[in-house]
Amino acid sequence: LGTSCVCLPGFQMNSNNGGADIICKKCPEDKKGVTKDGWNCISCPGGLTAEGKCHCPPGHILVERDINGALLSQATCKLCDGTENSFTVANALGNRCVRCEPTFINTSRSCACLEPNTLTGGLCFSSTGNFPPPMISPARYGELGMSITSEWFARYLHSSAAACWVSKNMPTLPRLAQELYMHRACASQHLFLNCHVRHMYRLASLCPDTETRLNAAYSFGTTYRQDCVIPVSKILTDFPTPIFYDLYLEYTDENQHQYIWALPVLNLNLQHNKIFVNQDSNSGKWLLTRRIFLVDALSGRENDLGSQPRLIRIATRISLSIHLVPNTKKGNIYPPLITIGYSDIDVKDPTSQLVKVSFSVEYEMNQEEARIQTDIALGVLGGLAVLTSLLKTAGWKRRIGSPMIDLQTVMRFMVYYAGDLTNVFVIITVATGLYWLIFFKAQKAVSVFLPTPTQEERFGTFVGCAFALKALQFLHKLVSQVTIDIFFIDWERPKGKVLKAVEGEGGVRSATVPVSIWRTYFVANEWNEIQTVRKINPLFQVLTVLFFLEVVGFKNLALMDSSSSLSRDPSSYIAPYSRILRYAVSSALWLVIGMIQIVFFAVFYERFIEDKIRQFVDLCSMSNISVFLLSHKCFGYYIHGRSVHGHADTNMEEMNMNLKREAENLCSQRGLVPNTEGQTFQIAISSQMRQHYDRIHETLTRKNGPARLLSSSASTFEQSIKAYNTMNKFLGSFIDHVHKDMDYFIKDKLLLEKILGIEFMEPMEKSIFYNDDGYSFSSVLYYGNEATLLIYDLLFFCVVDLACQNFILAAFLTYLQQEVFKFIRNIVGQKNLASKTLVDQRFLI
Repeated sequence: LGTSCVCLPGFQMNSNNGGADIICKKCPEDKKGVTKDGWNCISCPGGLTAEGKCHCPPGHILVERDINGALLSQATCKLCDGTENSFTVANALGNRCVRCEPTFINTSRSCACLEPNTLTGGLCFSSTGNFPPPMISPARYGELGMSITSEWFARYLHSSAAACWVSKNMPTLPRLAQELYMHRACASQHLFLNCHVRHMYRLASLCPDTETRLNAAYSFGTTYRQDCVIPVSKILTDFPTPIFYDLYLEYTDENQHQYIWALPVLNLNLQHNKIFVNQDSNSGKWLLTRRIFLVDALSGRENDLGSQPRLIRIATRISLSIHLVPNTKKGNIYPPLITIGYSDIDVKDPTSQLVKVSFSVEYEMNQEEARIQTDIALGVLGGLAVLTSLLKTAGWKRRIGSPMIDLQTVMRFMVYYAGDLTNVFVIITVATGLYWLIFFKAQKAVSVFLPTPTQEERFGTFVGCAFALKALQFLHKLVSQVTIDIFFIDWERPKGKVLKAVEGEGGVRSATVPVSIWRTYFVANEWNEIQTVRKINPLFQVLTVLFFLEVVGFKNLALMDSSSSLSRDPSSYIAPYSRILRYAVSSALWLVIGMIQIVFFAVFYERFIEDKIRQFVDLCSMSNISVFLLSHKCFGYYIHGRSVHGHADTNMEEMNMNLKREAENLCSQRGLVPNTEGQTFQIAISSQMRQHYDRIHETLTRKNGPARLLSSSASTFEQSIKAYNTMNKFLGSFIDHVHKDMDYFIKDKLLLEKILGIEFMEPMEKSIFYNDDGYSFSSVLYYGNEATLLIYDLLFFCVVDLACQNFILAAFLTYLQQEVFKFIRNIVGQKNLASKTLVDQRFLI
């Protein structure tokens, strides 16, 4: 390959540390030859080769060491005696004497096939035999649809048929080919243990790589995959003749006795009655064999065995499948299965033609039990999800004041069920992922294997469905939040009267001092700002998860090997990622970091730094403005912001004085009920109150009304102002119990009502205000839906990663979509707020 140096002829090697780090020394005059391994100088009996090695005449072998392995002072050439003394000849490499072909010995008692015996195909037959006539059998390449006259078959097929004719116990064609070309893998049984590792290594060596990476294929539990593209010219150079392999598994029993087990081979190209039986999904129809080859560049030679082949057959796909015995606790496995697929190549331009080759090692186990357990969990939790969704639908029906079950009810149930079923999928997928992560990585004796990519498809379906359903729930909540009815009740009263000039009348008259609108604008702007406040920092969440995955190295836990290390040597083999493990690691990190943020936000940040929800309630009290909002037709929330000081539109001195009085308990408390502090309520309003509200609200939000202040006519604007004042007066009087036919009463929710999220009592004649210390009005904000947002972002991140296998891209897209939806939420929320409250949208920042 040109990546290392060698010594010049006549120089011995003193040290070799790889690459160019080599030291050579010139041999002395009396020992000019260099041994075959290159490390010693030796005196040669004859001439030297061009490489400076000793040379022996044909039929002889070179001997450089004695029987004990000690280097001789002078090499010798030993004759391989082809007579009855040994029946040996020199092998093709000239480095040892090998036994003559048995037919020569049986027929002529020598290593020569003398007349009148018949020599055909490298075999020697007696002239008295009655042999079948020579025939030409074409070599068929079914993948290319081509047939050629093979010179190799033409030369040796007849001898093979003759051998079978003489004795049924003679070797068949593949065995004979090995003997003829002297490339048998593990020539005798006692060599199996020695050649096992070498031949397994050769299975992967079609693709060049470092020895460390290649050996990783045989590290138990490591899913291995190697793909490469090899020039046809290199294949022809490295594999001029086929090498046949018998593969065996080496194992030790309980008594520490070593054994070998022949491995079955599933040849995907094997045909029986012109049918590719081994490509059938039914394993009962398979025909397993035991012998394989990597490259056949011999059968496709047409005229001369020394010429370039026209067609070659290459093992382009080799996989080793290891199956775990069900319910094993000691790592028992079935005999591994070798699956091999061949491709036929029409050789036209070897230097430009490329062949894609793959080698893999896969570990499998029966996933039926895991599937059953998943189905049971899905059935039980799915049933609970149905009950939960029915309760939510019943609560929704109660809150909209409709007892009928119609299409809208069914659709609402489906939306609720989508959200609850998503939570079921998340629980199952996260639990499944953590199960495989913990039990596969932490096992001492092998009891589980990771699901294969095919077996992961069902898991991926669960994750995809969970994301789709959670996206539906998220969009539903988004639409619900931006379409709520909201109104700011201004409790401020005019401070006397002033003289005001009357246009067109040339005079003046007294008028009440106008109440400043700036307090309402300020509260509306603060409400707009807290619409997308969350309990976590999305940017911190994404960056922290990415830091632990990419920098700390948690992503290495998702590799399909048995190592639990967070770091990997770049020079070692990196196993492919498991989608289940990637999901488990990323989802666990996402949830843990999210929960830590939520706990920190609730325990520390909101208590000692800033609590925007409670600050908004305080701002309402300071501004003398209450917030009345309806999330449903007959249900909503009320924030009581009526100032205990009577006025809020005052100067700084009076404001500070009021705050001081309140701090020293020199005034009444802020609560709606005297001598209480309860300012936030859940409200269930009667149908009569809702009808009266709708009549006023219809005028306030007409099409050409306040949403287009600059372009609307003066009469329309004045009508909207009048409707605004009417709504303000009506809601204020409603809170003050002025309307006896639309009154309300205050009570605490029952514990079961809080748990189920449903009100047992219907607001028939009177509305009901439920004390709410938990600020549940945040449910119409991002703040009160953190669980939904956290899970939606988690699923978005995981779905992108499972599709692209890239945590960085997933993190970027997750943060991008967060900002996009936040922007949409703010813009649409501003328009809704402006249209419902008569606040100009230009004042909402």
